[in-house]
Amino acid sequence: MNFTKTKTFIDANFLLETDTAIKLYHNFASKMPIIDYHNHLSAKQISENKPIENITDAWLNGDHYKWRGMRANGIDEKYVTGNSTEKEKFEKWAETVPYTVGNPLFHWTHLELKRYFEINQLLQPSTANEIYSTANEILAEKTPANLLEDMNVEIVCTTDDPADNLEYHQKIAIGNFKIKVLPTFRSDGLFLIDSENFKSYIEKLGKSANISISNFEELLKTIDSRIEFFHNNGCRLSDYGVEGPLFVDDFNENEVSTIFNKFLNDEVLSISEIGKYKSYILHYLGRKYHHKGWIQQYHLGAIRNNNKRLQNLFGADAGCDSIGDFSMAKSLSKFLNQLDTEEKLAKTITYNLNPAYNEVFATMMGNFNTGEIAGKMQYGAAWWFLDQKDGIEKQLNTLSNLGLLSRSIGMLTDSRSFLSFPRHEYFRRILCNTLGNQIEKGELPSDINFFGEMVENICHNNAKKYFNF
Repeated sequence: MNFTKTKTFIDANFLLETDTAIKLYHNFASKMPIIDYHNHLSAKQISENKPIENITDAWLNGDHYKWRGMRANGIDEKYVTGNSTEKEKFEKWAETVPYTVGNPLFHWTHLELKRYFEINQLLQPSTANEIYSTANEILAEKTPANLLEDMNVEIVCTTDDPADNLEYHQKIAIGNFKIKVLPTFRSDGLFLIDSENFKSYIEKLGKSANISISNFEELLKTIDSRIEFFHNNGCRLSDYGVEGPLFVDDFNENEVSTIFNKFLNDEVLSISEIGKYKSYILHYLGRKYHHKGWIQQYHLGAIRNNNKRLQNLFGADAGCDSIGDFSMAKSLSKFLNQLDTEEKLAKTITYNLNPAYNEVFATMMGNFNTGEIAGKMQYGAAWWFLDQKDGIEKQLNTLSNLGLLSRSIGMLTDSRSFLSFPRHEYFRRILCNTLGNQIEKGELPSDINFFGEMVENICHNNAKKYFNF
């Protein structure tokens, strides 16, 4: 009777099932620097560059993935987002980790412990105290810059509101940082005309540009000013993550000007008027991004803040967002077509949250490629609830089947944690395993140098050329 030897958990060949996959990863993928072109890291923390010192702060605070896991395990909210001690929160996370088997949190947790702290133990209640102490000792000597350098990070792009003064990006730019840290223009706040806080947001936005916004023309002037300001501070990407499909109602500028002025006069807007305003702003921004040579990103498919009780306790981003089932194809088609018809369509990345729409997004992006730029329209990396092994494999296979995987700009962390960068390694291992398996089955030719170059391009080179920072 023949027995197959059980592989060691997270060994050198973790997730690599074939000799070819092993060669692709170790000889090509693993050495490539990281361009993390979308994350939610704090520019303030990077600029101040002080040790985080506590793994709970570095790992759990703000991490809605872990919060959801803890809640699912029956952990009281005071240990999740409440006022319990850092040690108590970590202990409750350690209590939860053994129950995350099958969830990407189990892989990510132990990969991060291994890469940042050289900890090979499994996190569980019996090891919690030792791991907590060891990690904190190491973190006390590590600044955010150190943590990024340890993972061979070359560039990070944070996510920033149009009203942000970019003070900390400016300090980073003139500081002694090896890593380039650039802002991203996240436009969501500009669309929320139907929220109770929109008027105060408009006032804040105007102050950031030294403009008192008293009519629609001044709003557009302010937007132009903020885009120019971001551009002068190194920004080359925009982002959008408003709930629902894209806004593509028909509009004309005079009509939208009247709608915005009605809002300023505290008049109640109809659903139709709100849709026209949002549609105009979306189109206006798209044209501006093209003019500046920016890349536009669209994160689509989330339904946000479902649990109003937790939202009232904690606020937005409490870990109560989920996959939405919005109809996407027609609105995405209309929006991209409007800009393409005007020859104002910038390089575009779309991220899909609903796996039922993988093929919808991949085929839609293929409609608007152009001979001028290889890979101009990107069906982006597996996002949020899909950035686990199964979701990444499906995204890679969908892109391979319906587009050009070889032109992909690879992975990103989309994280608020400085300890999340092994997610690039996770993606790279899955990429190499996918290609390696196909090569060894004879579905692809056995040319290790050709596919090694392809892997290097997907992991780094394509993004460096695409963004041209």
